[in-house]
Amino acid sequence: MDIYLIRHTQTDTLKGLCYGQSDVALADTFLEEVQILQRKLPELKADSQFFSSPLTRCVKLAEMLSDKVTIDDRLSELNFGDWESIRFDDINADHLQQWTENFVHTSPPNGESFTNLCARVGSFWQDLVQGIEPAEQVLIITHAGVIRALLACLLKLPPVNAFQFRVDLGSVHKLQYLDNYTYINYINL
Repeated sequence: MDIYLIRHTQTDTLKGLCYGQSDVALADTFLEEVQILQRKLPELKADSQFFSSPLTRCVKLAEMLSDKVTIDDRLSELNFGDWESIRFDDINADHLQQWTENFVHTSPPNGESFTNLCARVGSFWQDLVQGIEPAEQVLIITHAGVIRALLACLLKLPPVNAFQFRVDLGSVHKLQYLDNYTYINYINL
């Protein structure tokens, strides 16, 4: 099974805005970005399965690719809690530093830690590879944090190393699941 992890396209947000699970608008360049992204994908099979985060920036992209999309809350971005929709520069510097120094285990106020994100993404992955009818292609439209968490889990990396993966807006990352083993064909195309 070929699995394509796809990060949503550009959003219409202020630079430096913390918008993990906030439902923000897409940039005016959305349709052009979709065309660029589609050129990165192979020809899609009729039985391809599509999964998406419930956030609009992912759902709109998923619906441009297919009319049969399964929404899964576990594919949502990290929950920044009280920091949602606030510019990082406007967050208390001491609190932000405490979080950045231990984001793996520490959560923003009323948010979730990266460990929590890894657990829910891992749960989605287990359901995907064990519970669905086999498909030749699976496309997962989601967020940078989710893609990083999944790659770290699959490679059994310490979660703190997940941010070494570059995950650009509109990027495609191809995995192949074969005989209970996951291969990484490429990242950040």
